Amino acid sequence: MNSVTKNVYLLITIKDMLATVKGYYEKGKITLKEKAPVQTKTEVIVTFLTEDKPLLAKRIPGAFKGKISIPDDFNEPLDDFKEYM
Repeated sequence: MNSVTKNVYLLITIKDMLATVKGYYEKGKITLKEKAPVQTKTEVIVTFLTEDKPLLAKRIPGAFKGKISIPDDFNEPLDDFKEYM
């Protein structure tokens, strides 16, 4: 599989029912490997199955310094659970 062709699953909702159809995406088009279980215009959700790693922002140590604080009573029991203790 080259970088242009990706496996996809097409999730179709049919009157509160979901159906999944396997297919592939290539050059801007989705081709289904089996017949869709509907004959009319239907809303779909497409999920791309990719082996590419997501782009993660580089971690900057200390980026939240001074922006987050933990209250002094953080480890104290919550009032909502006093009756169970």
